[in-house]
Amino acid sequence: MKLLLLSVLCICTFHAKAQTFKNPESLFNPAPYGFSHASSVKTSGELVYISGQSGGLGKEHILSPDFREQVQTALQNLTTVLNSYNLKPENVMKITILIVDHSSEKLKIWEEEISKIWKNKPFPASTLIPVPRLALDKMQIEVDAVAFKAN
Repeated sequence: MKLLLLSVLCICTFHAKAQTFKNPESLFNPAPYGFSHASSVKTSGELVYISGQSGGLGKEHILSPDFREQVQTALQNLTTVLNSYNLKPENVMKITILIVDHSSEKLKIWEEEISKIWKNKPFPASTLIPVPRLALDKMQIEVDAVAFKAN
């Protein structure tokens, strides 16, 4: 019985240490809203799950009324979280993009701005979801991601 309890305790300890959560200091504190900017689980590499990054600038989460500026800021925020794990955009395996009142004009802006970040392509797998609104009234875009870092 003692061996069984010791084994269960070791497994629980392993799982607790294998998982990490990060909230870069230069971004707003998401804890009051029930999420972290990113989480990861170590495997033979490390998977990093990045929460939706909006076009909100800095800890104050200032939202420009300009869609292009929000796209640029969302991608900058995504890059900030990646940097906190010593990752680059090339490490991103999957992104999901939520765009309020999506249009072909907004898609063109997204394509132009993501091409500036993913200079060496290939782009990650992605899903774009048009939505009527996001968490805050002035948010126009949100981008989440899953990245991988090999050991």
